[in-house]
Amino acid sequence: MPFCAGCGTQVEGKFCPKCGAVVDAAAATQGAGAPPPASVGAPMADNLAGALCYLAGLVTGIIFLVLAPYNQIKTIRFHAFQSIFLNVGIIVLWIALDIVFHILWYIPGVGFIFGILLGLLSLIFMLLWFCLWLYLLLQTYQGKTVVLPIVGSFAQKQA
Repeated sequence: MPFCAGCGTQVEGKFCPKCGAVVDAAAATQGAGAPPPASVGAPMADNLAGALCYLAGLVTGIIFLVLAPYNQIKTIRFHAFQSIFLNVGIIVLWIALDIVFHILWYIPGVGFIFGILLGLLSLIFMLLWFCLWLYLLLQTYQGKTVVLPIVGSFAQKQA
């Protein structure tokens, strides 16, 4: 299916349904199968930029909020804010778990057992975090928007 040369929307007739531009039949057949371009002024596609927001957590989330063409695109801003809020929440939970681990470790008699149980809990926590990170990265790259229960609503308000 051909794409509009101006905005990148798929065109079925002679006119683009999004911008109204006339689509040349010869140019449309040459451009058939080509992916739509990224947002205006953005050097990479929105789905790739959104996925990169999750790649290094806080760092890439902040980078995409600062970079000029991306900080004006609502979907990329959403993914950047969700990545930042999610990683801040994970860091806070990790610190709380570490504090509880150290407090329970020094209880005489049962500290060792609590320490082992919390160690296993932290491994499960890390595995779940990795799975969530991978899921968000892949779903965003596929162009889907995953809104997480708590941080997602905050990110939608900020975007």
